[in-house]
Amino acid sequence: MSTPNPHIMTGAQALIRSLEDAGVEVIFGIPGGAILPAYDPLFDSRKIRHILVRHEQGAGHAAQGYATSTGKVGVCMVTSGPGATNLVTALGDAMMDSVPIVAITGQVSSVAIGTDAFQEADIRGISMPVTKHSYLVTDATQIPRVIAEAFHLAATGRPGPVLVDISKDALQTVMASGHFTYQWPPALDLPGYRLPGPVEQSQVQAAAALIARSRCPVLYVGGGVIKADASLALARLVELSQAPVVTTLTARGALPDSHPHHLGMPGMHGTVAAVTALQKADLLVALGARFDDRVTGKLASFAPQAKVIHLDIDPAEIGKNRAVDVALVGDCRQGIEALCEALDTHPERADVTGWLAQVQRWRERYPLGWEQTSDGLLAPQQVIQRIGQLVGPEAFYVSGVGQHQMWAAQFIGYEHPRHWLSSGGAGTMGYCIPAAMGAAVAHPGAVVWAIDGDGCFQMTNQELATCALEGIPLKVAVINNSSLGMVRQWQTLFYDGRYSHTDLHSRRIPDFALLAQAYGCVGLRCESEDQIDAVIQQAMQINDRPVVIDFCVSADAMVWPMVAAGASNDDIKYARDLAPDWEQDEVVDSAQMEEDMMAASAADVSAGGSR
Repeated sequence: MSTPNPHIMTGAQALIRSLEDAGVEVIFGIPGGAILPAYDPLFDSRKIRHILVRHEQGAGHAAQGYATSTGKVGVCMVTSGPGATNLVTALGDAMMDSVPIVAITGQVSSVAIGTDAFQEADIRGISMPVTKHSYLVTDATQIPRVIAEAFHLAATGRPGPVLVDISKDALQTVMASGHFTYQWPPALDLPGYRLPGPVEQSQVQAAAALIARSRCPVLYVGGGVIKADASLALARLVELSQAPVVTTLTARGALPDSHPHHLGMPGMHGTVAAVTALQKADLLVALGARFDDRVTGKLASFAPQAKVIHLDIDPAEIGKNRAVDVALVGDCRQGIEALCEALDTHPERADVTGWLAQVQRWRERYPLGWEQTSDGLLAPQQVIQRIGQLVGPEAFYVSGVGQHQMWAAQFIGYEHPRHWLSSGGAGTMGYCIPAAMGAAVAHPGAVVWAIDGDGCFQMTNQELATCALEGIPLKVAVINNSSLGMVRQWQTLFYDGRYSHTDLHSRRIPDFALLAQAYGCVGLRCESEDQIDAVIQQAMQINDRPVVIDFCVSADAMVWPMVAAGASNDDIKYARDLAPDWEQDEVVDSAQMEEDMMAASAADVSAGGSR
């Protein structure tokens, strides 16, 4: 092959060079006509590994899995038209869960844009609502600057997806050295993009005063704590405040589950202790959380007696759903560290021992559990719990969306941040297999378990072919209840058991074990309780290719506890037709709390607090 002239560079070469200089290690993608010029210099790259996925949605979710498990920016690259539009679901998912990815799409030549050319789609316009920013590049000389800006935007502030759409002629343009000189890093041109500075100190002091006086505080921890690598700072804040902690679906692992102050996950399928602690608290310290409806239930009745401190890097989130008493705008780690410093020297310290004893009683009285099945099939909760117990907390766990997602969040113990990956805000079926693939690529040698439902699995299981060919040894547990489980649960509870189009017949078609074998994987099946441990251990011993286990579980198993959609968290059901039975001495003294809150409000005026 002839040596390229060092004095000229095409737009495509500038793109690949820029990606290399941005530190990209892997790209998940599929070539096609408009993006093909970029794939030619990618062939020569010695720094970037390309993973050829089987569907563009898989490329996006794999980039998410890479990013979520590492904190780095994930990258995917696809062609124009349907290639680009197939990415939209993954972009929307990344936007909802604040995942930093850069998506590169090919576009038809600039002279053909707007003519309904073959495989043309306005992906910049389509993606605007589901990205932090979208670019259309038609000038080859702008490629390095745009790539640098895209990575900066994706990784800083509140992380999120950025799309870069590049016309085919820009990729093909030959730039002579007299008109273009490649340099990295190029100067960024982002006049409208401002990152928040340090958290305002007067607000930190006001927040510390509220925490110090609180008799019933709760730290409400969201995914922003993990995004900010703030787990160590959070542990210090727990130590200083002695407050119990709840971690949302995307924050599992932010504080180890083994920590004595950790109450588990709050929300629609949260633990009774976590949900009730939020409802009875006199102070919520929301850290990198957004008061999502699946956490708050009926917003008007959520934590009705609590003052609110809200720390978030995105000022748009503060006060969006719940009015706050002290607003802390800034990076979660820096904000928590500032809170710790202020709290450590605060002269007051309320006695929270009674509150801790009370939440401990709730935890002991209403532990997570499950009912035995009556149809002879496996209890899915038991399957997932045993996976967590046998595999251990050092593994990475990735779930799809639905009942199995909630059980995986409930019954596996998470001790480390970034070891739990799931689609939170968007709830995207099909997320699991490609996201697990991305996490496994990011962590060679690590154990990665994909816990998927039979419905989700059938949406993106083609990526098993990618895993088999690329030597990515995923362990896949298909929680096969032969139905769209969560939808079926709602039909049981709210539609009189009228199971309209939720039976997938997945124990007949397809045969998941045979399907796995067809993809070059090991296919196993587990149908009885006495096989569970053996089949999990068998999967753990196979490390040269993916393993798929078809766990045949009961369709009648349901996720408990549960707060019905739109209901108050006060109406949580511990099991079907069973609400928690609060004893009088287990209920917070609301009169005393109101008195304390009035005193705190008066003190806030002099402390600089704001509502």
